[in-house]
Amino acid sequence: MKSIELIILNLEEVRRRNIKLWTSIPKGTLHWKPDDKAMSCLEMVRHVLDSEHYYHLSIKSQGSLPVYESPYEKQPLSSVEAELTFAEPYRRDFLETIMSFSEDDLSTIKIDRSDVGYIRDLGDMLLRIAYHESVHTGQLLDYLRTAGVPRISVWD
Repeated sequence: MKSIELIILNLEEVRRRNIKLWTSIPKGTLHWKPDDKAMSCLEMVRHVLDSEHYYHLSIKSQGSLPVYESPYEKQPLSSVEAELTFAEPYRRDFLETIMSFSEDDLSTIKIDRSDVGYIRDLGDMLLRIAYHESVHTGQLLDYLRTAGVPRISVWD
């Protein structure tokens, strides 16, 4: 496999496991959060999906966005299924953008996010996006443990 194919595989595997987790959350737990300052379970799902869209746009512009108007802000926060349906065209565009890059692009294109403390190669940035989502997978599993809700295994 080439690097681009591996990056796509990683992103798809992380998302597949998250969908498995997200859709297992009982409806009565979707708005649960461990404290008043934390995101709820459903807010975390939205955060992951919206962040991927932001990262996609920042990759296309090769840096942080001076202004970001989230398409998610106008959407009601109702269910995991609604979030996934809304996110689908953004996800498809993101994966198509990745597939449009060459192997050389992974190391030659720089993503300048010096406003938040880093400049990274495109390949590094793409791996960070999957890592960001994976961190929230673990966080959400901890939420469910804390809430006393049975957790599915993401290891299949």
